[in-house]
Amino acid sequence: MRRREFLRVIGGAAAWPVAAHAQRGRMPLVLVWLGGRADDPETQRRHNVFRNAMYELGWIDGRTVRLEYRATADTEQHSTVATELAALSPDVVVTGSAPVLAAAYRQTKSIPIVFVQVTDPVSDGFVASLARPGGNVTGFTIFEHSFAGKWLEMLKEVVPTMTRVAVVQNPDHPAWNAYVHAVREVASRMNVEVTPMPASGAAEVEIGLAAFGRTPNGASSCCQARLSPPIAT
Repeated sequence: MRRREFLRVIGGAAAWPVAAHAQRGRMPLVLVWLGGRADDPETQRRHNVFRNAMYELGWIDGRTVRLEYRATADTEQHSTVATELAALSPDVVVTGSAPVLAAAYRQTKSIPIVFVQVTDPVSDGFVASLARPGGNVTGFTIFEHSFAGKWLEMLKEVVPTMTRVAVVQNPDHPAWNAYVHAVREVASRMNVEVTPMPASGAAEVEIGLAAFGRTPNGASSCCQARLSPPIAT
């Protein structure tokens, strides 16, 4: 979906509580909570894009709406902001990843939450269905879990001798099990052995791949919409 269309939905989501808050003299609050580090240039760029597009729609930060931004890179930071969320009581929460959405959803079942970059909100239990999400959560998916099987097919083309594959994924990610399941479905047809490799950071990835690479005919797939280079063993 195009940026302006997305933000039009955000504007609509924020609009319905505005009248009630305006009567009480309270400016509506939108909490923009993305994954990633706060000092990451990409995170800052996304904040700026959101702020500018909201301005184009008539939502001016500090005048017609209050925008607050959070960026969290790990589970501990997610928990901190989730606790803060209850105290802030924003009118709308905009989340930028599945782990962030999960933390916000655990905190509230009443505050409207709009998500982006979530692979399968139905299987993850955030919404009832794509057509009728229900509850307090709605948003935009990025792709289906079945794509993970396509990654394996691509790896097999790159490394025809591959008989084993390591599936690298953040164990805190709600889509972890669905990714592995999709890879296993394709792997069974290829006679490829699947080794799940949960890793929370770069150090764990390096250790896991080094151990996996000691046995020949292996390759790795990273379940974050990209493939890691095949392991030469």
